Amino acid sequence: MTVAAIVPAAGRGERLGLGRPKALAVVGGQTLVARAVDGLIEGGVDVVVVAAPPGDEDAVREALDHRRATVVTGADDRVGSVAAALDMLPATTEVVVVHDAARCLCPPAVVRAVVEAVRSGHRAVVPATAVADTLKRTGPGGQVTATVDRSGLAAVQTPQGFAAATLRAAHEQARVRRGAGEPVAATDDAGLAEDIGVTVVTVPGDPRAFKVTTPLDLAMAEALVTAGPA
Repeated sequence: MTVAAIVPAAGRGERLGLGRPKALAVVGGQTLVARAVDGLIEGGVDVVVVAAPPGDEDAVREALDHRRATVVTGADDRVGSVAAALDMLPATTEVVVVHDAARCLCPPAVVRAVVEAVRSGHRAVVPATAVADTLKRTGPGGQVTATVDRSGLAAVQTPQGFAAATLRAAHEQARVRRGAGEPVAATDDAGLAEDIGVTVVTVPGDPRAFKVTTPLDLAMAEALVTAGPA
């Protein structure tokens, strides 16, 4: 059973303010994308396809430094980037995980847990953590309109795992919807699976799988790498 990983890494990273794509930001002497790929391979992935920002494909290849990964040209959104990478997966692929390059410190154990859950028969699997913050719904002007009951709520991470046929079907449906002029703005691939009626299950996530988005996130990642294994 071939396990493949898709790494959407086409984000420009404006909020980081580094003047280069987010995936090429450096933590502990390695780029985010290189660290993400290392974690996937250590977690048992056989094939990795990275969707790079258009025009930065060579820079991403250089950052990967001969790691076992194929680089393809990404799109201007996540859905398009994942679809482009899907076309490059081997026909033997039975499990696909989609993993944000920005979640570069995700432990390999989380990758293995997601893959094993798909292998056990689940068609879509996401790592998740409990929501710790109090949540408020707000209206115009920032006025609080309600306090949201957080019981049963979860913060979802990546890698998200799928039976290959399920992920392909979800993205084909997204392609058809876009072709019909319907907007598709999914923030994760599990949402696309839900749209075609697939039940998504969770496995325990990990705080280290946080997403590097802001300079503070980058500083936190650097501090964790410097501190060494927990």
